[in-house]
Amino acid sequence: MRRVDPFPYLLLVPALLLVGVIAAWPLIETFRLSFTDASMKQTQEYVGFANYAKFFQRDFWPILGRTLVWTSLSVSLKLVMGLIGAVLLNAAVPGRALFRILIMPPWVVPVAVGCFMWAWMYNGQFGMISGLGQRFGVFSGPFEFLAYKQAAFISTVVTDVWIGTPLVSLYLLAAMQTIPKDLYEAAWTDGAGRLYRFRRVTLPLLMPSITTMALLSTIWTFNSFEIIWILTEGGPRGSTTTMIIDTYRTAISRFRYGEGAARAVMILICLMVLSAIYLALLNRLTRKGRAK
Repeated sequence: MRRVDPFPYLLLVPALLLVGVIAAWPLIETFRLSFTDASMKQTQEYVGFANYAKFFQRDFWPILGRTLVWTSLSVSLKLVMGLIGAVLLNAAVPGRALFRILIMPPWVVPVAVGCFMWAWMYNGQFGMISGLGQRFGVFSGPFEFLAYKQAAFISTVVTDVWIGTPLVSLYLLAAMQTIPKDLYEAAWTDGAGRLYRFRRVTLPLLMPSITTMALLSTIWTFNSFEIIWILTEGGPRGSTTTMIIDTYRTAISRFRYGEGAARAVMILICLMVLSAIYLALLNRLTRKGRAK
């Protein structure tokens, strides 16, 4: 019988301990708290699924729907604009290196700084957008973007798209540059135009990368806290309250740690479902690519 060398497994012990302390233990503790009435009081009592039942009865479906709309709208715009940006950055035009540098500031600038800048622009009294709108006759007077439900919702989406699009563009640009040039030359020899080459060569070969970025962007956007909190704190009247904002309010602002833990578990479940959908799509694309 072959003897197993334990040394490689011993080398993994520090990493496993680190993962256990940083990730596994907080996750287990969150699950435990979700079944208690943990709060500022010193004692905790087991309440079963009461925290989950309360969340489902009152807030779950409206908040989940708002979160999915906000996430899907933001991710879709980031993917479309990121793909357009990647195509433009990949084009053989003078100054490409400079363009690639200029696209980075929205992603490199700290999120808080970018959000405060957008909050200033959204201000109705001295904001740039309201001022330009009044000058060109779009608004009859100062317009407070963050004071109205639909306007605030769209404003948070625009800010998130502005921050996230550069990373999507650079990721898709890197994937685009791995496509063999021979495929484009063969298509060009057959008389295929630019649009046809993009639709038949570039887009199919980019689909695995687009799918991967869609998953990553969905997770980041679903869990996005700073953008909404800095701009609106979930208002006005809950119009921008997503699941992560609701979890923060419940657990931190109201000190209901048990209910907040239950909401955090629900976020984890939602992300696991989205990840399962991503893996199914990626496997399907992989099989389709091998078949071709």
